[in-house]
Amino acid sequence: MEGLMDVFEAPPRPTNSGLRQLPQNSFPATIYPQAAQDVSRHVGRPGTLQFRYAITTFRAYNAQVASELKKMTAFINQEALEKAREIHIKADEEFAIEKSKLVRQETSTIDSTYAKKFKQASMSQQITRSTLANKTRIKVLSARQELLDDLFEKAREKLDGYSKDKGKYEGMCKGLILQGLYALNEDKVGVRARKADYDVVKKAIEGAKKEYKEKLGRDVEVELDEKNPQPEGSPGGVSIVGTGGKIDINNTLDERLKLLETDALPMVRTTLFGKNENRRFYD
Repeated sequence: MEGLMDVFEAPPRPTNSGLRQLPQNSFPATIYPQAAQDVSRHVGRPGTLQFRYAITTFRAYNAQVASELKKMTAFINQEALEKAREIHIKADEEFAIEKSKLVRQETSTIDSTYAKKFKQASMSQQITRSTLANKTRIKVLSARQELLDDLFEKAREKLDGYSKDKGKYEGMCKGLILQGLYALNEDKVGVRARKADYDVVKKAIEGAKKEYKEKLGRDVEVELDEKNPQPEGSPGGVSIVGTGGKIDINNTLDERLKLLETDALPMVRTTLFGKNENRRFYD
């Protein structure tokens, strides 16, 4: 206000400056009541040249202030708009980041869930496949075993009629006796057989003694042990006894078939079913 009063107290310009005469009540006292009172107190009553000059200067100053206020308002509005734009951009960026984070988290969760389900399904499928394979394998093995059992049972049934061919049966008994003689390697042995086979076995003993002497160059005493015959229900064959009856080599047909079932079983299986691809070790 002091700067304004300095202007009001400045000397008046010449009266012939062409200024328009203002009405006495033209000062906007209703708008600027305090300013009108200050002007009246410093420059005198309205209507004078000094008063008109003061009013003109006041209006110019007021226009300048209004212009500055307008510029400041525009600047503040611009700053506010830029700030709002920055806030909006930052909010969009934060939203995009948070959205991307949530999407990654949910995607990871979904991937993990389905990976777990896929693993469980795969394990279940493997278990099912393994179970079916085992069941199939058991069925195949069971069928093979039934076939082998049937095969050996038929072979056992045929043994009963093998002794009917006397010539072939005598040669077989000779071979069985020789095998026992070679195994015992003694000077005196006994031979046990069925009573029904005594005649055939006696001939087989003579042939075995002769061949034994030819092969080893020494005689061996072989006697038919008629005190301990083989059971009549036996399919045939002989047993060779040495060392005073302490060692008994059982070469009966039934025992030979049992040996075939155990010792020759792998060969029989290979002949019937082919080589086992899963087998790694062999005796």
